[in-house]
Amino acid sequence: MTVVDPATAENLPEQRGAQRRLHVEPLVDLEWTAALEQPGSASAAVPADARRAWVHRAPEAQVIALYRAAVAASPNIAPPAPWWVRAVAEGGLSSRREGFAVEDRVAKLLDARPGWVFVPWGVDGDTGYWEYMPSERRLAEPGMPTTLNHTHRHPGWLDVVAVHAGTAPAPIAVGGLVDLRKNLARLESLAP
Repeated sequence: MTVVDPATAENLPEQRGAQRRLHVEPLVDLEWTAALEQPGSASAAVPADARRAWVHRAPEAQVIALYRAAVAASPNIAPPAPWWVRAVAEGGLSSRREGFAVEDRVAKLLDARPGWVFVPWGVDGDTGYWEYMPSERRLAEPGMPTTLNHTHRHPGWLDVVAVHAGTAPAPIAVGGLVDLRKNLARLESLAP
């Protein structure tokens, strides 16, 4: 929120001719953006190493309340947010801890498997994503390797985007850790 100093408030149009008073403006979008900022520049090998923002440490009720306020402030534009914040706010996950457990189980599986690399910067406020680096060898031109992202779109919480150059193909919904483990070799062999 922005607080305008009463000493300078007489220069504001709404304060001219009025008694001096405190003027407060909510800036929930700015507050939410600050809540997502990752302090420090250390790299992360797994999602747990990248959980340094306010949204990862603050009381969960405050995080969800601020996210809902940001959504209400801009109903036509979804604010950036980690997948688990969206899932908790929508009722798909019971808690942030449950979302962290999903990330940690996936990290344990992929970190032990050759070729998978955690990329610690995500989009829309997410912590990061996983890339299967050997898949790039299937491309004749520069592009994106097979990528695994966490998502709030479905209760499996995982999407895979096949290796590609140019426009990304539609994500493949993965039905959770058991489905991922069972189909990992197939997902690693996806062709462009």
